[in-house]
Amino acid sequence: MDGVKVIVDGRGIDGAKDIGLKNISSHCALFEMDDYDLSKLLDKPRLNIERQRSFDERSLSELSIGLSRGLDNYESAYSPGRSVLDTPASSARNSFEPHPMVADAWEALRRSLVYFRGQPVGTIAAYDHASEEVLNYDQVFVRDFVPSALAFLMNGEPDIVKNFLLKTLQLQGWEKKVDRFKLGEGAMPASFKVLHDPNRKTDTIIADFGESAIGRVAPVDSGFWWIILLRAYTKSTGDLSLAETPECQKGMRLILSLCLSEGFDTFPTLLCADGCSMIDRRMGIYGYPIEIQALFFMSLRSALVLLKHDAEGKEFIERIVKRLHALSYHMRSYFWLDFQQLNDIYRYKTEEYSHTAVNKFNVIPDSIPEWVFDFMPTRGGYFIGNVSPARMDFRWFALGNCIAILSSLATPEQSSAIMDLLEARWEELVGEMPLKICYPAIESHEWRIVTGCDPKNTRWSYHNGGSWPVLLWLVTAACIKTGRPQIARRAIDLAESRLLKDGWPEYYDGKSGRYTGKQARKYQTWSIAGYLVAKMMLEDPSHLGMISLEEDKQMKPVLKRSSSWTC
Repeated sequence: MDGVKVIVDGRGIDGAKDIGLKNISSHCALFEMDDYDLSKLLDKPRLNIERQRSFDERSLSELSIGLSRGLDNYESAYSPGRSVLDTPASSARNSFEPHPMVADAWEALRRSLVYFRGQPVGTIAAYDHASEEVLNYDQVFVRDFVPSALAFLMNGEPDIVKNFLLKTLQLQGWEKKVDRFKLGEGAMPASFKVLHDPNRKTDTIIADFGESAIGRVAPVDSGFWWIILLRAYTKSTGDLSLAETPECQKGMRLILSLCLSEGFDTFPTLLCADGCSMIDRRMGIYGYPIEIQALFFMSLRSALVLLKHDAEGKEFIERIVKRLHALSYHMRSYFWLDFQQLNDIYRYKTEEYSHTAVNKFNVIPDSIPEWVFDFMPTRGGYFIGNVSPARMDFRWFALGNCIAILSSLATPEQSSAIMDLLEARWEELVGEMPLKICYPAIESHEWRIVTGCDPKNTRWSYHNGGSWPVLLWLVTAACIKTGRPQIARRAIDLAESRLLKDGWPEYYDGKSGRYTGKQARKYQTWSIAGYLVAKMMLEDPSHLGMISLEEDKQMKPVLKRSSSWTC
């Protein structure tokens, strides 16, 4: 059967390809990469990961001018209100006074562990035995595992994260087909499932690259999350040996090859289909969705510090540096919306034809939705959902804006403005349960056109304005980075009043997030892990370093539009 690939006891069948990971699927071989000979790398530039200096804070200009230089002359700056992101995993784990639900959360998280030949390789999406339909909630999703991985890293348990990274890397090497069309070699799976056969005493893996997904859309975000998680593992453990293996280096290059390839695009952003990310159903995010662009930016910056400076690595580093400059300018200029920018767009002229055009995307001012005028505070701003020719999606998307802060895609001023907006519009974006995945909900005729009458994405439900507890860890990280932990504390207090009592639901419904989602699974793993990560980060902010990147001091920030944009 085309598109369905399995692996039995480490041997790929049905078109699966062995990528030479020393039989990593066997009982002990998942740990063999620890023996990687670092002496072979001594003649290569090495990364400095001393405690007093962040190993990933190289400037783009430094990399583009002298790729062979080390980091000895680079000093990481500390700015007031920002976390110092150079501390390995805290040795004082579980040192905070635990809330009664912390123990329950850890117990539930460990129940969700998935084993392959005796080794933990991930966590299932949900452990809800009360649900009649399992669907694919018994699978290990790449994006879903990220908060679980961070929880284990912060708790001093990195082995499961290493196992997961290696297992998904092996799956990347498989031949991937949807019907008769072959996917790009670098595509990462959306999820995988482990099947245990007690009679034959074998474990089998079935991977899904989108061929079984609703809408048959490949996950664009999986590869980005994989690179981001590889950096988090490296940052937390201080161990570069995994990232420097030939297999991991090749895996990163394959992912980057997919998104750095040249085509007909006139923008540095990535063109995507609907349903290619956390919002995996039709919700009108096709084009250049903020979530993908922010993850793209963060994965590029992560890869920049993980790639080795050999011939292949240098070529990709040069391409990454150029793309980051273009992408940061584009996003900070054209996706950013605050009170002044909204007023400027409102006054746009249309049908301009020249290099000096003010309305470069020919956005019709009458297309601005009425709600955004009342939603936008005098102080505050955010990255809008999408920008493409004659189209601006003014919706707020939580994940994209939080990742923009953590990756420093947002300037310090923009990061503060996003926090200002969150505080000013707390009732709309947080309400009774953090956090709205997007705002506002689409309804009536627009809902019918945009979602295709999707019964799961009705107004203020699921992806259409639903409240997702998993986003708690992202908003907590963003709050800590911007020096506003009190916002995170307030959000965590809200979550603690409901999550355990409601059975750790996947999402909440309603304009204020008051009701457990109509189809929400209970004991949703990333709701559990997101809470634990938020709690541990708030107690020990040094954990933030594994999932945050400081601003590149050498990349000149774009704080306002160029003169050609002045109305």
